[in-house]
Amino acid sequence: MSDLNLILSGSEQSIAAYQDAIDQSTQAVVAWLKQPEMYQGKTVEQLRERINLEFNAEGLGNQAAIERAVEYFLKDSLSVHHPQCVAHLHCPSLVISQAAEVFINATNQSMDSWDQSPSATIMEVKLVEWLREQVGFAAGDAGVFTSGGTQSNLMGLMLARDAFFARQGHSVQQDGLTGDLSKLKVFCSENAHFSVQKNMALMGLGYRSVTLVKTDEFSRMDVSDLAEKLAQAKANGEQVMAIVATAGTTDAGAIDPLADIAALAAKENIWVHVDAAWGGALLLSEKYRHYLNGLELVDSVTLDFHKQFFQTISCGAFLLKDARHYQLMRYQAAYLNSDFDEEHGVPNLVSKSLQTTRRFDALKLWMGLEALGKKQYAEIIDNGVTLAQDVATFVTEQPHLELVMQPQLASVLFRFRPEQGDTAFVALLNQRIGDALLASGAANVGVTEADGVTCLKLTLLNPTVNLQDIKVLLGSVKECGLQLLNA
Repeated sequence: MSDLNLILSGSEQSIAAYQDAIDQSTQAVVAWLKQPEMYQGKTVEQLRERINLEFNAEGLGNQAAIERAVEYFLKDSLSVHHPQCVAHLHCPSLVISQAAEVFINATNQSMDSWDQSPSATIMEVKLVEWLREQVGFAAGDAGVFTSGGTQSNLMGLMLARDAFFARQGHSVQQDGLTGDLSKLKVFCSENAHFSVQKNMALMGLGYRSVTLVKTDEFSRMDVSDLAEKLAQAKANGEQVMAIVATAGTTDAGAIDPLADIAALAAKENIWVHVDAAWGGALLLSEKYRHYLNGLELVDSVTLDFHKQFFQTISCGAFLLKDARHYQLMRYQAAYLNSDFDEEHGVPNLVSKSLQTTRRFDALKLWMGLEALGKKQYAEIIDNGVTLAQDVATFVTEQPHLELVMQPQLASVLFRFRPEQGDTAFVALLNQRIGDALLASGAANVGVTEADGVTCLKLTLLNPTVNLQDIKVLLGSVKECGLQLLNA
């Protein structure tokens, strides 16, 4: 190999190359952060034509490769920190999270064995213990960091399935699925995350295994309908392996009645998994923590920290109430988690995870908690929820704007409403408003449906955004809507 200094190491030449590359990249990011536009406005076709991989025999060198990344990636990236970027559960990141990424990337620890990540393993275990305490689970370390909500939800559903079969004396891990699988069901609300269906398909049980429960006017699971559907399933000879409750639906931010759901499930010995990928941020809230009452009663929980905890992607966690259920997915690999090591108190994280090689993403949350402290973290989380309430009040006072649903977390569902036009016309108009604002680079507003109504969505995660910023954005929505009407 011609240049071993390409590899990060302790040599003077390598360290110099690392500093040069980081300095060049940091300067480019600073320049990008200062640009006023939310997005440069290039279309799919323009980007496809513009971007090409230049992989040749000689190589371009670090400097040129970074320059090309700046030109073709950075300059055309969406500015998620921009006050007009409010379409998705996609947060701006904490400065301290960016610093954590430097440590994570440079050390390149893998969390699949203690001897690859000694201090990182201990830190993750202690952070899982702390998270369990916040939820209200008993002291312990049953949990693991994940890539995000979809993976955490998969772990909850998989363990629920295997615990269901274990109660019947059957090991899915050893012998696979058995019996009439068409009778096996999972219940969730109509507004639950799509990963419930996706994960049931991955587990071989298919979309048909998912029974959707009706929701109320605020997109929360209807407990009366849940009780009726549970009774009907029993009458049909079906077996419910899990109920998935949601604490923070993607659009409305709805939190299902967790305590009531847990009480119903307890009567039938049904596993309850809570997808709190978004709403779990309220664990740190001073104003809204009570929204999560009942979370301590369930069997497993999904948390995401790359939403309203403001960590860089990706950073999530799965928490398991009863540690003994981890035996359902345990696999002993002598080269990673030997009996000898465990007998001598060496932590074993790989047996708790669907991943083998895994980044030390827990460091980001660890550093965030230490840097901000309880009061400041609570303030930036509460800010979004309170702002959403203020924005909703403002929307109701505006001509041509209509509030579709009262906000529950940090999202506002509304639509541009002309004086005339049928449902299909208004739906298409709002879709075109969202598309036009993004194409212009001025704003990124979500387009979704709530109870069959096509509407626009503001997801107010950014703690630097204030009501005046949103008033400017809503002014752009109205202006765009009126222009489209008059075109």
